[in-house]
Amino acid sequence: MPEGPEIRRAADALAAAVLDQPLTEVGFAFPQLKHYRNQLIGERIIAIEPRGKALLTHFSNGLTLYSHNQLYGVWKVVNAGEIPETKRDLRVRLETAERAILLYSASEITVGPREEIEQHPFLQRIGPDVLDMTLTVAAVEQRLLSPAFRRRQLGGMLLDQAFLAGLGNYLRAEILWQAELAPQHKPQELEPDILQRLAEALLAVPRLSYQTRGQVDENRHHGALFSFKVFHRSGEPCERCGAMIERTSLSSRPFYWCPVCQK
Repeated sequence: MPEGPEIRRAADALAAAVLDQPLTEVGFAFPQLKHYRNQLIGERIIAIEPRGKALLTHFSNGLTLYSHNQLYGVWKVVNAGEIPETKRDLRVRLETAERAILLYSASEITVGPREEIEQHPFLQRIGPDVLDMTLTVAAVEQRLLSPAFRRRQLGGMLLDQAFLAGLGNYLRAEILWQAELAPQHKPQELEPDILQRLAEALLAVPRLSYQTRGQVDENRHHGALFSFKVFHRSGEPCERCGAMIERTSLSSRPFYWCPVCQK
């Protein structure tokens, strides 16, 4: 499943294609959404906002489209009128005079007034978005030490969207390596300087991934310039200490770490 940086880059691409242009055609596959078509034609998309792994598409008339790709959903940008050849099921089409954005295969889709969409159960249970640039290291430290999270092991907590939305498996491995911590640690056990180092990594690693991983380099994993330190690097030397990176399973997901650096 794509993680926060990938979702945000997808939102950037969608917005660049259709933002602030009147909608000339709107289509929904789900019957319960079809009546919104006439309400949206002629309106503009004014923002496409990631919330963790969900997207909120805000329209000029106050309606918002909530979508979550889950495992199989994908957005595509095409020219107006274009119908790509694909075996995927088209769920949403939002078209302007020149471009269109298409959502395929997703099942978590709803439309409503923005204030109602804000009450969506998924949005209510997730934590702050890790790529929200107003989120500070101090706020993350406070969250780490809050009653809900201070006693939890980091390995499982960093996959819980209630902690920080947008984190996922590769970010978990890279953040813990950056902070020099093993997944068994709990926030309440950490010395203040180590807690700060963890909070800094929780923001720095996803933001670096967002800024650089979309730059194509076919010689790197996932075809991107973001340099993995441990993820998918089992059996290779740790660039910090030279020990061999290991792979194990953690929270039913593959986990990569340096057993020497990450005490």
